[in-house]
Amino acid sequence: MLTNCADHMNLISEHFYSRTRADFDIAQHVQQIPNNVKRLADAHRQFRREIPALQGKDIQIALDEWNYWYGPHVFGELGTRYFLKDALGIAAGLHEYFRNSDIIFMANYAQTVNVIGCIKTTKTHAEFDSTGLPLMLYRRQFGTLPLKVEHQAAPLDVAAALSSDRKTLTVGVVNPTTNAVQLKLKFNSVKPSVQARAWIIAGTDPMAYNQPGEPRKVDIETGAATDLNGEVSVKPLSITLWRVAVQ
Repeated sequence: MLTNCADHMNLISEHFYSRTRADFDIAQHVQQIPNNVKRLADAHRQFRREIPALQGKDIQIALDEWNYWYGPHVFGELGTRYFLKDALGIAAGLHEYFRNSDIIFMANYAQTVNVIGCIKTTKTHAEFDSTGLPLMLYRRQFGTLPLKVEHQAAPLDVAAALSSDRKTLTVGVVNPTTNAVQLKLKFNSVKPSVQARAWIIAGTDPMAYNQPGEPRKVDIETGAATDLNGEVSVKPLSITLWRVAVQ
């Protein structure tokens, strides 16, 4: 398609789904999503190097479906349930999209309601599945201009971005381990000027889930104000997002 149709294309569609792991390794389960994002981005960078028809063109990826897809159909036909471990993977996937936003034009989570969606319904109630919460959190609070992040904290996944006016910094950390971690952040081009607001999705059970009509077992909590210039604490099995004004 790229060889013969490049003169008539602006975008090219891709999609992927990940499953659960038989070994119950949470960190590896989480890593499936960013690994798939990077696999596709790297493949298309290679296509640009090897396919003559792509020379001088910028045909980016429209990743029109991406998600986990496994487990029994709790919510009708193909209506799978998602867990805290899946929420961690979705957040890590968002981080990988930010890192590859030069070649990924859009990424449409599949789907919205029921089936493999981030909202599940019964006859009387609707509720965010665990995977819907990081999508909502990052949409509301994360920046729009990705920054380069280098770290030696794997398997933690760290991403950062500035707001469009470059006055606000957001830092997101996914911890797929069962241990709390202390991090020391170093800033080069920006300096946090005040304590950061914090939002956290965390739990002790990677299989925790939300059921329509019942209290949430997975939710977004407001964390304590945090000085990002000092050592910061990251809870086990968590998504942490900090937002702070910068100088």
